[in-house]
Amino acid sequence: MAASSDPTGPSGSSGPSGSAGSAGPAGPSPSLLSLHVHPVKSMAGGSPGEAAVEPWGLAGDRRWMVTAPDGRFLTQRQLPRLALGAARGMPGGGVRVSGPGAAPLDVPVPDPGRRGLVTVEVFRDKVEAVPAGPEADAWLTAFLGVEARLVHMDDPAVRRPVDPRYGRPEDRVGFADGFPLLLTTTASLAALNSLIAEGEHPGEGPLPMDRFRPNVVVGGTGAWEEDGWLRVRLGEVTFRVVKPCGRCVVTTTDQRTAARGREPLHTLARHRRGATGLVFGQNLVPEGPGVLRVGDPFEVLDRSD
Repeated sequence: MAASSDPTGPSGSSGPSGSAGSAGPAGPSPSLLSLHVHPVKSMAGGSPGEAAVEPWGLAGDRRWMVTAPDGRFLTQRQLPRLALGAARGMPGGGVRVSGPGAAPLDVPVPDPGRRGLVTVEVFRDKVEAVPAGPEADAWLTAFLGVEARLVHMDDPAVRRPVDPRYGRPEDRVGFADGFPLLLTTTASLAALNSLIAEGEHPGEGPLPMDRFRPNVVVGGTGAWEEDGWLRVRLGEVTFRVVKPCGRCVVTTTDQRTAARGREPLHTLARHRRGATGLVFGQNLVPEGPGVLRVGDPFEVLDRSD
C-alpha cells in the first residue's frame, strides 16, 4: 500500500530502521503457504491452490478497478466499505461481484471496440482502461453509497509500465499499487504481532495476514530476512525483489468488518520506518512465466547481506 507521497514506498536500497526480530530456530524448509488473487483492486478475492504467473502478476489479479466518475482510482484508503465487497474470477476473465445487502452481479469482460477506452489514474500513472458498463457502475454505486465506476485493463502488456526507478523498460503491472506481486512472510507477521502486543494498543492484535493483501505468503524463514533478498525462487518461477512495500491506512482496516484501528501503522512507525515510508513485505517482478502451487519450495538466490 502507498505511504506518503511515494505510492510504492522506499527503494530497495534503503532498508527500514530499527528492524525487530531475528531468524528463529531451524524448522520446516521455506515454502509457499498460500496464494491470493484479488480480481478487483481493494475488494476481497480468493486463495487458490495454484495460480499462473504472468509478466504483470498472478493471472486474474487486479485486472479490474473501481474509479470515481473522473477516473481517479478508489480503494479502501477512501472507502473502507470496499473490504466488504468480494470479487471472484469467472471463465474468460469476467468477474462476479458480491457484498452484504447486494445481489451478486456477473460482469463479463468488456469489449474495447464497443465500450471504447477511458483514461484512469493510479497514483501518478495515467492508464487506458475499458469501462465495464452501466450495470456494473450502478451496482458499485448502490453498494458503496458514492458514485463509482468499474473498469477493466484489457491489455496489460502495453497499458502500464512499472516505475522505471525500480523496474526495467519491459516490466509491466496491472492495477496493483506499483508492482506485479507482493510477498509477505509469516515469521515477520509474528514478529510484528509481538511488537504490537508489547506496545500501546495490544488489544488490536494479533493482526491477520489479510490486512496486508499479499499475493504470496512464505513460511519457514526468519523474521525480517526479506529485507536482504534480491532474487528468489518459488517453485519453478524466479523473481527479482525490487523494493520493500510501503504501507498505508488500508492495513488498519479490518477486512471482515471495514472498521479502522491504529495498528499496524503505529507499531510500524516505531520499528519499520524506511527512507520514504513504513514497510512490510517485498514487491516482486517475475523473471519469466510459470505456475505457482501452494507447498512449492522457496529459495533465496541472491541477497544483499
